Amino acid sequence: MATAAPPDQQGAYPSLLTALCARDAYTRGHCDRVCTLALALGRRLDLCERDLDALRLASQLHDIGKIGVRDDVLYKRGRLDPAEWDEMKAHAIHGERIVNQTYLSNRAEVAAIVRHHHEAFDGSGYPDGLSQAAIPRASRILLVVDAYDAMTSGRPYRAPRSHAEAIGIIAGEAGTQLDPAVVAAFVDFANTPPWRESDAYGDPARPA
Repeated sequence: MATAAPPDQQGAYPSLLTALCARDAYTRGHCDRVCTLALALGRRLDLCERDLDALRLASQLHDIGKIGVRDDVLYKRGRLDPAEWDEMKAHAIHGERIVNQTYLSNRAEVAAIVRHHHEAFDGSGYPDGLSQAAIPRASRILLVVDAYDAMTSGRPYRAPRSHAEAIGIIAGEAGTQLDPAVVAAFVDFANTPPWRESDAYGDPARPA
């Protein structure tokens, strides 16, 4: 008796995005915007098509692990206590595990990018405290564009920062939290028309 063929390599990918949207519509919109930015920046940094594909998948799924975070932690408006912060940080590990359970042909690479998208250039990030070149390049790209969108997206409890303010903060983190080469490419890209004139890439300050 013939065995059933595995699902298409995209497999559960659309279902994961649907589940993320059902759990937290803001996070789904955030991931879509981060994907748009990450691919543009990846092309600016001359990533090959294979690496761009992994970056595309990882950027859309980088916060999928938040499905495993409790509602009272995920939606808390005030500062998280140490235990809550540990739970929130675990979303990177949850996300890696979820991606590794898909049929994506490059799932190992995508899962690694997801796991390390909060690693800081100076080693102060999580979950593994990696630094510099030990962090996947795509994760270093994700960290920059993730920070930009988080700062410029409005939330019910926080007004968005302006494009110029967010760019200034990102530039100031070069060499500490953020990869200076990625920051330089991003700042150059973000200060080039039509970005500079529109103060946005499709109005990122609008909540999803």
